[in-house]
Amino acid sequence: MAENATIYKLNLSLADLDRQVYGDYNLTLALHPSETLERLMVRVLAFCCRAEPNLVFTKGLSSTDEPALWRKHDNGTLLEWIDVGQPTPERVKKASNQAQQVSIFSFGRGVEVWWKANAAAIKALPKVTTYYLAAEEIKALAALADKTMKLTVTLTEGVAYVANAQESVTLTILLQ
Repeated sequence: MAENATIYKLNLSLADLDRQVYGDYNLTLALHPSETLERLMVRVLAFCCRAEPNLVFTKGLSSTDEPALWRKHDNGTLLEWIDVGQPTPERVKKASNQAQQVSIFSFGRGVEVWWKANAAAIKALPKVTTYYLAAEEIKALAALADKTMKLTVTLTEGVAYVANAQESVTLTILLQ
């Protein structure tokens, strides 16, 4: 029997000072049985960094044809494909053929090896922006995860300040 996803409820208060994007969001996230808390929280961070109208979480790991998040125009046009982790260059190329913009939030064990092996192919795609997140900072972010969570996120100058009622974490979001 297949395992079910674990549901997380998130009350998010976002202030992106660089882009002048502010908002309060009530989000429901599904943690796929094969997904880690680190990946779940990177999806949340990616949502914060790319917050725009019509940005939604997709089926993600449940569907290989979808990214972690995407933003579509009201007419169905795919405006932005947002992936997390270490996608193959083929996947990134396919995404850049479908979307007007592609953002990758890379993290995890072996990310340096992945980037070294794939940087040239990914950099050759003009619509792709790749961000790097340090493993130790993502572990600290994952420690804030709870089935019902209230987070405040402030973004400024490539740094994310994430806090709940008890703790706060600072993450550096680097362009690769």
